[in-house]
Amino acid sequence: MPIIKSAKKRVKVARKATARNTKTKRALRDALKAFSKTLSSGKPAEIAKAEKKVMSAIDVAAKKAIIHKNKASRKKSRLAAQAKASGFKPSKGTPPKAPAKKPAAKKSAKIQTAKPTK
Repeated sequence: MPIIKSAKKRVKVARKATARNTKTKRALRDALKAFSKTLSSGKPAEIAKAEKKVMSAIDVAAKKAIIHKNKASRKKSRLAAQAKASGFKPSKGTPPKAPAKKPAAKKSAKIQTAKPTK
């Protein structure tokens, strides 16, 4: 057991972080298993739902630095390829947004400074 006060606090903080990370890892693993199970069923609606859930779980794990962002990207790419190979065609999703128009910039009035007289 640590003796120093800051070391005691680090133990508590590490314990909490471990519990949080374990929960996120478990959610990721469960989502991956559910996705692979639905791929074998072949129902497009279920595959879409499972794919959305697993992609979200991967994003959360990457955001919390439980898995590296490149690993998350690789996993998402491979899962999308598996879904496509099983015959699932992803929907187009939302149409791209039109670029927002910037408000017209105000014309600044030129300030005339008086020339000093000699």
